Formats: sequence, structure tokens, C-alpha cells
Amino acid sequence: MHANVIAMDFATRILIVDDDDGIRALISSFLSKNGFHTETARNPKEMRSLIAASRPDLIVLDVMMPGEDGLSALRTLQNHDAPPVIMLSAVGTDVDKIIGLEIGAEDYLAKPCNPRELLARIRTVLRRRELRTVPGQEALPRAGGLIARNVLRFGAWSLDVDAFTLYDATRRPVPLTDGEFRLLRALVEHPRRVLTRDQLLDFARGADSDNFDRSVDVQISRIRRKLSASGVEEGIIRTVRNEGYMFTALVTQGDA
Repeated sequence: MHANVIAMDFATRILIVDDDDGIRALISSFLSKNGFHTETARNPKEMRSLIAASRPDLIVLDVMMPGEDGLSALRTLQNHDAPPVIMLSAVGTDVDKIIGLEIGAEDYLAKPCNPRELLARIRTVLRRRELRTVPGQEALPRAGGLIARNVLRFGAWSLDVDAFTLYDATRRPVPLTDGEFRLLRALVEHPRRVLTRDQLLDFARGADSDNFDRSVDVQISRIRRKLSASGVEEGIIRTVRNEGYMFTALVTQGDA
């Protein structure tokens, strides 16, 4: 394992929520061997108690649990300070994936999943979170000056690619999930060009991503609502019937 990966994993707290004792133990043991500090919960009630007590950096949350299920539990976590959530489900249908993404999950894996794939997804989500900066901070210090950031601008808004953050006209960050950010970045990086759903999936998640087209529509709808609430004019993401989506604004690129 590379040194930078060890540095990221060390003392990082992962909370595993699953009613299956064997799955909790398996995931916890595997993540612990890879440098994470793990805690486990059998249900959402225990999850919330542990969140209040120890503030995990990420939650691995099962969907199918007796009583309160994972999707209901996820809805209770939707605020700006909530840890990112990766959903696990034995059902694994497109509908479950869409609902999970719609209410704020960062990623979604079908059970049984390869523990190494889960580990990779966890590191990806944490890495993106780590790169995000405080509001208004657009450059990183270094000896002798600043390291410039890659920023895409449209109107008064700016998309800081390195920090995985969208800033509105008043320099406040607009809350986006990782999936929403990747889709918006794909659109902004290809302005005034129609992108199909397959192209958006390839640009945003890579060619090996799960190809469930409706998740693109769901996340585009969420992005539009957030942009509109932040003052971006309607129609900046245009639907092209039977084709896909187009980002209509003029985009400029430069350092922060």
C-alpha cells in the first residue's frame, strides 16, 4: 500500500450498519486490516447513537433491515454536516439505486459485493471529500507562492475541479453529492454540446460504471433544482429530446 493511502486511511472512522452479524464482522475485519477504524451498528437507532458519540467519516449502510430500513435511515441524515453514505443492498435493482441516489447516497453497491471493490469506493469518496476546501479558498499554499487550481467559470459561478466544489455568485459553496458534481463537471467541460446518457456516465464515472440511465435523469433534476435555488437561470441544462442533455452557458477556464 502506498504511503499516501496509509496516511488517508489512518484513524479514519467507518461505521458499518447491517442487521447481519456475519456481514458486519466481515466488512469490519477487512477494513480494519486496511487501516481504518471501524464501528458497527445492527440498526439505524444504534447508527444514530454512534454518529452522535463518535462522528464517523463515512457510513456503509444496508438497505434491507427489519423495522426502519436503510433508505428511511438515509433520509434522517440529510444535512450539510452528515457523513457520506455508501449503500449496500441484496436487491440491487435500478429502482433501489435511483432512490438511494435521489435521497443523497454517494455510491451504491449490490450485495454480495467484493470487499476490495467496497474498499476502493470508500477511498474514492473520502478522497473527494478531503479535497474540498473551506468557502472562498481556491488555491493551496506552497513554498514560494500558490499552487493554482483548475476552475471552470460560467456567469458568476465557478466550478473548482480540484476541490470538487461549486461556488455560487456570492462565493458560497453549493452542496452537491459526488455523483451530482461529476455529472455537472461532465456537462460544464463539454459546453454547448449534446451529451447522451451513456456519454455522461462515461465522462462522470468511467466506462465500467453501471449503466442505469434513469439515475442520470434523477441526478440532472437534482442539479437543476440546486442551481436554480442558487440563482442560476433556468435552462442552463437543456434537455434535448431523444438525445440527452446540453449545458448552454459560455464556459471559461482558468486558475483560481
